[in-house]
Amino acid sequence: MFQTPFMRPTRSPREVFDWAVTQAEECDRAGFTEYWIGEHATMTYESIPNPELVIAAAARGTDNIKLCPGAHLLPYHHPGTLAVQVSWLTHVTRGRYILGIGAGAYPSDAAIRGLSDLSENHRMTIEALEIMQRVWKAEPFHFEGEYWKAGYPEPVDGHEWRDIRPYGGKVDIAMAGLSPNSPTLQFAGRNGYLPLSVYAGEAAISNHWETYEKAATEAGLTVDRSDLHVVRDVLVAETDSEARRLAVEGGMGQAWLNYLLPVYKQFGLLQAMLPDHDVNEVDVDTLLDHVWIVGSPDTVAEKLAAIRERTGGWGTTMVYGHDYTENPEPWNRSLELLTSEVAPKLQEA
Repeated sequence: MFQTPFMRPTRSPREVFDWAVTQAEECDRAGFTEYWIGEHATMTYESIPNPELVIAAAARGTDNIKLCPGAHLLPYHHPGTLAVQVSWLTHVTRGRYILGIGAGAYPSDAAIRGLSDLSENHRMTIEALEIMQRVWKAEPFHFEGEYWKAGYPEPVDGHEWRDIRPYGGKVDIAMAGLSPNSPTLQFAGRNGYLPLSVYAGEAAISNHWETYEKAATEAGLTVDRSDLHVVRDVLVAETDSEARRLAVEGGMGQAWLNYLLPVYKQFGLLQAMLPDHDVNEVDVDTLLDHVWIVGSPDTVAEKLAAIRERTGGWGTTMVYGHDYTENPEPWNRSLELLTSEVAPKLQEA
């Protein structure tokens, strides 16, 4: 699951927090392998500024699922502070952790940190990551870069520093791409990080893998398509009609009609997602038939299999989390049906 989260702006911070933690527990019970939590400061429908708090709380109520910030925006954190926090959480989760990193896409989130434009964010991300990697080695160094100063202290006689190396000695890292020929996925490929494809149309899925694989190959790395993660809106119910009703009348429909459609139009993403449609005429039926993956277990399995055939496939489907706090049972049932019925059908195919 990718818990962005798409929560209605009327929800209080406590309601958002409680929903995010309990959803991690539901996903763990259902057999999901990963649970990602977004980091946003200003966006109305994307209302978790501190995914590490959700991860810490969920670590106690889950057993198997990996808990992952998706993503920490590196230009907005001191890399030394974040490196220590991340290392600690790898131990708190006993290794059930993947670090998602990003450069930040929203100018309003940058403005909170006093940044008036995002042109330096990519270089800031590279420098921050270099510092974090060095901190995780827990060896003395001093660094003065373009954006930050950082280091690790020299040993002092009679005093041993706490071991801040991550669980297992390393941190698994992932990066998400949205745009065609994504520079983020090129960077991920060159460094061997996991690739996450934020859905922007079926052509984008193929393009994201090709972009990532090409960069990895040029860097002398061998990658596997099973590493590719693809984010989709998915809802499963016993029948097609019930699934469509739950999608339209519930949190999925609310988020898309009130937030995502306007945002995607603003950033020019809707045309890429629906190249054969007039973006000004996109309605809920268009979303049901061409964007969302909604239906009975048979229908959802058939849709996913067909999409994987057209795009070349991927390894992990990341289901967008939506706001079903007022009646969570059908949504939680959807999570169960995905693992108990849809997944086996895909394996058979």
